[in-house]
Amino acid sequence: MLDADFFRRWMTATAASVHREAEWLTALDSPIGDADHGSNLQRGFTAVTAALAKEEPDTPGAVLVLAGRQLISTVGGASGPLYGTLLRRTGKALGDAAAVSEAELADALRTGVDAVMQLGGAAPGDKTMIDALVPAVAALGDGFGAAGTAAERGAEATIPLQARKGRASYLGERSIGHQDPGATSSALLIAALAEADGK
Repeated sequence: MLDADFFRRWMTATAASVHREAEWLTALDSPIGDADHGSNLQRGFTAVTAALAKEEPDTPGAVLVLAGRQLISTVGGASGPLYGTLLRRTGKALGDAAAVSEAELADALRTGVDAVMQLGGAAPGDKTMIDALVPAVAALGDGFGAAGTAAERGAEATIPLQARKGRASYLGERSIGHQDPGATSSALLIAALAEADGK
């Protein structure tokens, strides 16, 4: 079972990963976005770790709702609302349980991903974070490592796609040949699950 400590470790591991890869995320964002994805997410997850240390939420759901709220309030552009919605809706789906199973996390995360698709109007193949998140959720039944691999492959699969949503969609065919930064950062989020699990 996964308790609040696990979810805090997940957010902390994500923050460390975003910090480590911030320049790469911004480099990916440079040709097809505003060249601020890495720095925006870095600011957001720094705020998340600070808030978790200060408030110490005691359920998995509360950890994710707090993290989502911080991202919405501190991250500029589309990333804040999208990531914030993902984590908040996942947290709300987990409810007030003191601990949840991996299957319950998978179901809740699916709810969160559905909320992001509704908010952004994106579907798989549109060259967005959804291209990493949908395969990750599908693979969660096989463990966190499998989900991380699926998310990473999903992010890499955005390279030949033409963007149909978000800032990159304005570029039309010029968006082809670039890996989507949102899908890439989403893969970091999913990869951090295995890190939090210590496996």
